[in-house]
Formats: sequence, C-alpha cells, structure tokens
Amino acid sequence: MLVLTRKLGEGITIDRYIRVVVLDVKGGQVRLGIDAPHTIQIHRDEIYAKILEENKKAASTGTVPIEALEQIGSFSR
Repeated sequence: MLVLTRKLGEGITIDRYIRVVVLDVKGGQVRLGIDAPHTIQIHRDEIYAKILEENKKAASTGTVPIEALEQIGSFSR
C-alpha cells in the first residue's frame, strides 16, 4: 500500500487516467474528488462489499431447465 500526505487541492494520478484530488478536510473527514473514465467503476468499500455479496448469492442460485419454463408457459422458443 502506498501511503501519501496531500494538502487541500493537491491530488494524485493513477495510471494517467484516474485523478484523485483532496477537495475538503473537516474534522476527521476528507472529501475527495475522483476523475476517471466512465468505463471504470468506482464504489465506496461498503457498497462494493454488498455488490460482491449479491454476486455470490446470484452465482449460487440453481438453474431451471428451459423445458420447465416451457411447461408453465412463461417461455417459448
């Protein structure tokens, strides 16, 4: 892990496409601005953890054979 000290208005550049700037510092909180291409997903850690959890749940659900869906009339080829 790289550890840096930045002042208000200063920033860092990651892989020439992502820029992180310190916008504000109040008490124990730091407000960051992140400029990145729209193809790069940016999430707070707690949101990313929920996404991973939901992906695991979705991957562990069973599959239903096409024939079963055809029998109940909700799918037709």
